[in-house]
Amino acid sequence: MEQFKHIGVIGRTGSAQVVDTLKRLKAFLHSRGLHVTIEDSMAQLMPGHGLQVCNRRKMGETCDLVIVVGGDGSLLGAARALARYHVPVLGINRGNLGFLTDIQPDHLEEQVGEVLDGKYIIESRFLLEAQLKRDGDLIGHSDALNEVVLHPGKVTKMIRFELFIDGQFVYSQRSDGLIIATPTGSTAYALSGGGPIMHPRMDAVVLVPMFPHTLSSRPLVIDGNSEIKIVISPDNSAYPQLSCDGQVHITAAPGDVLSIHKKPFKLRLIHPLNHNYYEVCRTKLGWGNRLS
Repeated sequence: MEQFKHIGVIGRTGSAQVVDTLKRLKAFLHSRGLHVTIEDSMAQLMPGHGLQVCNRRKMGETCDLVIVVGGDGSLLGAARALARYHVPVLGINRGNLGFLTDIQPDHLEEQVGEVLDGKYIIESRFLLEAQLKRDGDLIGHSDALNEVVLHPGKVTKMIRFELFIDGQFVYSQRSDGLIIATPTGSTAYALSGGGPIMHPRMDAVVLVPMFPHTLSSRPLVIDGNSEIKIVISPDNSAYPQLSCDGQVHITAAPGDVLSIHKKPFKLRLIHPLNHNYYEVCRTKLGWGNRLS
């Protein structure tokens, strides 16, 4: 197991609970004799913190471990920035669901301590890269750990588009859009759209139509290495939106071409030793208990 000596800390802004947890985390890490760096956006929320401050790029380059204090949304943002540096990421849950951030604040010292002692599980989660082109020119791009979504934005109009996978035509569709999700994102927006739950170790992508104008359109699970291309019909009157993890938004236009493929690097996500994916699903999704 890796030895963690230089710890980077990222926290969600605008939350007193997060600040309280950050202070506890700082004290605990210092008690272990570790070097701690805090993200620059958090520094002003902790006056007199006495810690080294840097941005996420520098944190990825210099830290052995990054701890994110917040919800799954906070970890998604950190993942897009840090995955390329292969630095392991650990989440302390200060959000709602907590599919990705599974350290509980009440057990911070115990559970983080176990990780620092080498008692942890590490998973690799792949990301998607989305590129939007207009007349062959790149006009926008972003990464996504959960999903890439083509949707109408604030306009309640259907989108007409054509889908190609690995250069092969799949279908032409009129719908409210399309969700392209990783296994990590299969329990997020794609699930609410009727998509399947995929285990995080699967090398697959699911495409979930959003309210398609046909009864025969269903979620489609494809190989994770597939090249996906969506051609937005020039006949559309609306300008659809491209969203990545619900955090990065790009405006598309009729005739634009959206390309999506797997990133060459993966997020290294740390869990406690007792982490059980099915228990997380059972708890977070309200599945029934075992029959007696």
